[in-house]
Amino acid sequence: MTNQMDEIARYNYRRWQALAKANAIFTRPLLDLTPADAREIVDPYDNLGELTGRPVLCLAAGGGQQSVAFALLGAQVTVVDLSTAQLDRDRAAAAHYGLAIATIETDMRDLSLFEERSFDIVYQPYSLNFVPDARGVFQQVARVLRPAGAYYFNCANPFTLGLQAEDWDGWGYPLRYPYIEGGAITSQDAPWVFRGEAQAEPIAGPREYRHALSTLINGLITAGFALTRLEEEHLGAPDPNAEPGTTEHFTAVAPPWLRFWARRQ
Repeated sequence: MTNQMDEIARYNYRRWQALAKANAIFTRPLLDLTPADAREIVDPYDNLGELTGRPVLCLAAGGGQQSVAFALLGAQVTVVDLSTAQLDRDRAAAAHYGLAIATIETDMRDLSLFEERSFDIVYQPYSLNFVPDARGVFQQVARVLRPAGAYYFNCANPFTLGLQAEDWDGWGYPLRYPYIEGGAITSQDAPWVFRGEAQAEPIAGPREYRHALSTLINGLITAGFALTRLEEEHLGAPDPNAEPGTTEHFTAVAPPWLRFWARRQ
């Protein structure tokens, strides 16, 4: 399949195959979930209601985490991911719980294999910044969502993308990269990505594309979505009094991620 991919997809495919081999935290299946745990993971604010029997698309969401959480809550789950290794984790996690989950290897930018209005919910963990065109993804999601369907995605805070805790210079975390829509930023994985695991071989860092806040919000509006909730997301417990240069201090100063909840109009 890699021969049919463009350069962006090939880079992401190779990287996520390597991350799965290295057992990065995003690739570790969740094998001891209760239904209460599952709800806290995918719907902490009870935005989604009863999930039994509802068709859910976990988009660019391989790794055996969100898929089994939704399935434990009774949803009919389909997982789309570019990485075969990541989808293997979903299949293994589903087998562990005795759940039925459909897995499909394809690019988040092309959901043409699904019919229109196929899903009640599209749930997309951090992945949008791995492609340069957020609006195109929103259009794909809008096509496969039913009216009033819910769309969740997690993405980089566009104002802090490219910054890491290691960037502390004694005064702050300096911005270096232009605030340009679609601007590519390649960095190295933070140590927490491999928490508890030693890397056997180097792995190419994430290649991410900045999506301006105006692009995200206007892109959702143009695709027919109404924004219902927006949150900053931190890593762990941010602490402005922590030692500068630590993850706890960095995330208190520069929240790395945003979480969007939207409804298809």
